[in-house]
Amino acid sequence: MGVTFAAVINCMDGRVQEPVAKWVKETFAVDYADMITLAGPDKVLSGPNFSVVNNIRERVMVSRQAHGSEIIVMVSHHDCAGNPVSKEEHVAHNHKSVRVIQSWGLPMRIVGIWLDENWQVEVLSDSEGHLQSQAPKK
Repeated sequence: MGVTFAAVINCMDGRVQEPVAKWVKETFAVDYADMITLAGPDKVLSGPNFSVVNNIRERVMVSRQAHGSEIIVMVSHHDCAGNPVSKEEHVAHNHKSVRVIQSWGLPMRIVGIWLDENWQVEVLSDSEGHLQSQAPKK
């Protein structure tokens, strides 16, 4: 079996890179997480800036075509400087972002996650339904 990848739409915040990559590798048994980063990605993807959204889609396509990624993880996180809103607003933005990603029609599993103040993952949505009830570890 070859090297495997997942595409991760993540915040540029350096604090979230390692815990997200670790979780993605462990949860989906992939070797690498292709990080597609920008400030406040849930706000960007759920908003009207189509040129930036198209740029993100193009980068997901590079991960898909060059690395064979079959999973997209959409990340929202606590204390985000690029989208300084409540958890509830992040969750709403994440759900809307996942719907935007689904509209691309890619044959990829799409998972939305929240990274809390302890850098633990809470699954918000999973297009395959396997992880939806997962709560953060205490």
